[in-house]
Amino acid sequence: MNISTIPVPSPSSLWTTIRSVGPFNVACSFTALWAFVKVLRALRWRLKTTQLPGPPSTSLIYGVSYDLASSHDSAAMYECWATEYGVAYMIPSVLGQTRVVLCDPRAIAHFYARETWTYVQTPLSLAVLESSVGKGLLWSQGETHRRQRKALTPAFSNAAIRKLTSVFYDSAYKAKAGWDTAIESSKDGDAIIEVQNWMNYISLDTVGIAGFSHDFGALDGKRASVTEVFDTFGSNQQVSAVNRVFILLASSFPIITKIPTKRTNMIKKLSVTMEQISNELLIRSRREKDVNTSEGDQGNSIIGLLIKSEAQDAELHMSEEEVMAQMKVLLLAGYETTSISLTWALIELSRHPDVQTRLRGELIAFGADPTYDQLKVNLPYLDAVVHEILRLHPPVPEFTRLAAADDVIPLSEPVRTVSGNMTDSISIAKGTLITISVAAINRSSAIWGPQAKEFKPERWLTEDGISGKAKEVQGHRHLLTFVDGPRTCLGKDFAIMEFKTVLSVLVKNFVFEMRDGLDTPVEIVRGLLPRPRVVGEDGTGVPLRVRRYE
Repeated sequence: MNISTIPVPSPSSLWTTIRSVGPFNVACSFTALWAFVKVLRALRWRLKTTQLPGPPSTSLIYGVSYDLASSHDSAAMYECWATEYGVAYMIPSVLGQTRVVLCDPRAIAHFYARETWTYVQTPLSLAVLESSVGKGLLWSQGETHRRQRKALTPAFSNAAIRKLTSVFYDSAYKAKAGWDTAIESSKDGDAIIEVQNWMNYISLDTVGIAGFSHDFGALDGKRASVTEVFDTFGSNQQVSAVNRVFILLASSFPIITKIPTKRTNMIKKLSVTMEQISNELLIRSRREKDVNTSEGDQGNSIIGLLIKSEAQDAELHMSEEEVMAQMKVLLLAGYETTSISLTWALIELSRHPDVQTRLRGELIAFGADPTYDQLKVNLPYLDAVVHEILRLHPPVPEFTRLAAADDVIPLSEPVRTVSGNMTDSISIAKGTLITISVAAINRSSAIWGPQAKEFKPERWLTEDGISGKAKEVQGHRHLLTFVDGPRTCLGKDFAIMEFKTVLSVLVKNFVFEMRDGLDTPVEIVRGLLPRPRVVGEDGTGVPLRVRRYE
């Protein structure tokens, strides 16, 4: 048969046919086809995926997702289920979806090695990231992610960060000067300082100068548009039940994120503001590059590498949209993650005056401000405090990915399947949702021992302080805080060095106490990322009593 002789109906004849059949019948046919495809996919998933036990559903619509979203400590829920069901289990999720939760170091290492290729962002994650920061490092996957990451890597080398240490110190000493002024004006020799805002401004000014050679002036009291938008996320933190439902349903229908709610409008405003600032910084930097034809020290700066990648003949070329997205990602990451960690550090040191005293003693005994290399190796207790904060309080507590292909995940210990058999590996079908709770793994008693929930920097000082299963966790210092594999946080060393620098200056010069005593309750509230707040305070308030160390 000659294919070219087969009659092809015209659009008008197709429309005539549809009208003759009737729109209701057509809709029913499409619905039946959609349902048939869904059933086939569900059958394939059940056949290809190892069926594991897990907690019963508490809601026909949300599974256990609403319980997790409402909990003040979802990590504890994940850990409790791991104790009951094993190191890999299934939880019922929104609208009949099922997620596989991994709590096993070997399984997680396997997962991370294949992330961005076999395990990819969910449609909801992609929608949220694209609307907030664009198609940059956080959004991209596979070969696109590899190219973008490779283009930016030189800006985060040891040599590059060593040159930035003075920037970290400058921001820390600006904060010190502001606190000195506040204490001097107080009659009691101390001052109540809302430290979270100060940590935000330290982080923002630091990433502005270190990344883009631009001083936002937040520490000097300047109210730039970006600081105002960032601060908006701290002004009303309580997530209403309606908003929680809205977010949960968006996991099944990402288009919901397009509906203009208060939060989505805030995210859109933040995106627009960051884009305007990024565009201004790019224009200025391009102009300066044209005037100074020699790249000099700017060649491997973040802004220098981005401008270099714009060239059409660049080996690692990035489009204008990608360049803009990288700047927004770095602004957001620079503002949020380190400031959260610094705030938690000051809270924990206030709760544990003995740790604070020991840390201050190490810093004072050392003498002058340590250099980059000294911060890395010569201050073991500072290093221990920093990593204990990163263990207990990871800024991103959990994430979910989608399997883009079938896979088999090995386990370090066997688990029981629904049918009662024991298995030391689980089969994962394409389309399966995989969840890893970073906070649960970092604080797991099964992995870190019976004192896993306690703030004990000493665990980092002896060889047997981290032992057993904790040593099986692959990632920076056996932590999942910076994840692992192809998506390991590119700014990890930048963040740790900034953390150490700022903390060393503040602890050496000030004594911190909880305003209302050691037992002051602290809760988690939602900003762009989860943040601490003293119970009863507005926004993300963390007021501490601060006095000079003399």
